[in-house]
This record gives sequence, structure tokens and C-alpha cells, in this order.
Amino acid sequence: MDDLRDRLLAGERRALARAITLVESGRADHRAQTLQLLEGLKGPVAMADKPALRIGLSGTPGVGKSTFIEAFGMMLTAQGLKVAVLAVDPSSARSGGSILGDKTRMERLSRDKNAFIRPSPSQSHLGGVARRTREAIDLCEAAGFDVILIETVGVGQSETMVAEMCDLFMLLLAPAGGDELQGVKRGIMEMADILLINKADGELKRQAVRTCADYAGALRLLRKRPQDPEGFPKALTVSAVEEDGLEKAWEEMKTLAEWRRETGHFAGRRAEQARFWFEAEVRDGLLARLRAPSARQAMSALAQKVAEGKLSPGNAAQTMLADHLQT
Repeated sequence: MDDLRDRLLAGERRALARAITLVESGRADHRAQTLQLLEGLKGPVAMADKPALRIGLSGTPGVGKSTFIEAFGMMLTAQGLKVAVLAVDPSSARSGGSILGDKTRMERLSRDKNAFIRPSPSQSHLGGVARRTREAIDLCEAAGFDVILIETVGVGQSETMVAEMCDLFMLLLAPAGGDELQGVKRGIMEMADILLINKADGELKRQAVRTCADYAGALRLLRKRPQDPEGFPKALTVSAVEEDGLEKAWEEMKTLAEWRRETGHFAGRRAEQARFWFEAEVRDGLLARLRAPSARQAMSALAQKVAEGKLSPGNAAQTMLADHLQT
């Protein structure tokens, strides 16, 4: 682990890929090694002069997330920045498999020496991200990447978990995707820092401008957040295909990130996120105990009694928790 840590801190791409594979493993011995590695990285990452900018990107399937990320990433690497892309693909509820095709979609970016793309399966983890995406972000930051893009599965308004692991949250929308009333809906909409209306080109350009105006009006109706300067959140039009509006979007992202750094919201937000993920790890640990073979057997027996009407669901649950979640 010491050798892997040193190679990771030196920015070795193969070491980063190996470390992420270790993080995503479900084996108990690999989990112990992961925790050792992350603990060893905590000091160097914390002492970094300027932490990586973590940008979450969500949107419905077909809105052009992969196309946008490739065009946006190419623009950033052309400016001399190192860009890591953590893309999450949905896993099949039947087979458990994932396509993991983001490297194929981002062919140009995958060949860029200043870019690193890592697709991961969601493994039915809710919230649009994989269970270990947060730790993969830490590894990319330790490897010296300047910008980390987290692409979510893209399933809808419940996809909010990514907001708990990024500094800026972008929501990609399609032209004619909704009116002003749609924009007022709570959930993923009010978590977004910038709404990007993609595909603002060709015959859809006029519709994209109108959609952008609708959402801009909706954002003015939402309550102002303390972590936002005047004018944020905001809606912008972009075209990933024509690479139009990307520079403007990047300037707005930098403006917002810099304001949050200067006002202390940046560090405060990361502290809140660390607390959130600590509590999430505790919950996951408790659930892992219930997935042990002995716990599954006991749960099956109790479930049978519930099905036969011999025991109420509430009492059965209390028995299960008392027997298998004792310290």
C-alpha cells in the first residue's frame, strides 16, 4: 500500500486505475487495504495548495452528457488542466451487468494524455452514483488532477446523491424539456448550481433559448441559497456538438467556485460532505451485517413466520435488529 500510495501521489495513471479497482472491490481484505491507502493519502491531499474542483453532472438519458463531457474536457485539457472523468453506468437489475461504454463515447478525450476516464457500474446503488465514487474522487485528487467530472447515471429528479460529493453541481437539460412550472419543482432542480440547456444548435437553437429563459425565470422564484453570490444559480445554453457556450459555462463555474472559496463556503461544504459520508458509511456497515449468511437465514425464518401470520412485521423486525445489530 505504501508503494501504491507513492506512485499515486506521483500521478501514475496505472496506479490510479489499480487503486480505484481496489476501492470498488467487495472483498473484505481489499476493503481493509483501501482504508489503509485512503488514510495514508489524507495528509498529502489535505495539505494541497489548491484542491481539485469537483463538478457533478446530471441529466436525463439522451440529453448529451457524454458528448458535453468530452467537448468540455477537451477544452480544459487544451488549457493545460488535468481532467478526470468518473462516469457511472446503470447496472442491470436482472444480470447485474453494465455496458461501461463511456470510453467509447469519449474517444477523443480518452486518448488525451491529460485526461483520465473511469466508467463504473452503479450496482443498483441509488442516487445516480456508484457506492465508492466518493473514494474514487479522493484518489483522483491525490493523483494531481485539477478538475474531476462526476457523470451520474441519469435517471431523473431523485438523482441527488452526487450533490453530496461535488463542489459544483451542473444539471444538463434538453430544449423543450419543460416550462417555468417544471423548473420550480423541488429535488434535483434546486440543488443545481448551473442549468445547462444542451443541443442549442441547428433547428433546436431557438427552442433552447426559449427553454433557457423559462428556467431562468423559474430560478428567480426559488429561495436564494446562502452559498450563492448574486445571480446564481443560473441557466445557460450550450452546444456540445458545436462546442459553443463551453467557455462561458467554464467562466461561470470558476466565478462561483472562487466566490465560495473566498467566503468560506467551499471548505464548509466539504466538511458537511465528510460528515454526511461518515454517517452513510455507518448505515452501510449496519446493512452489511444483515447481509451475512447467518443474518439472511434468520431473516428468512422470521419472514416465513410473518407470512404465516404468526408474527407481526414490526415485532419480527425488532427481533431481527436485536439479535443481529448488537455491538
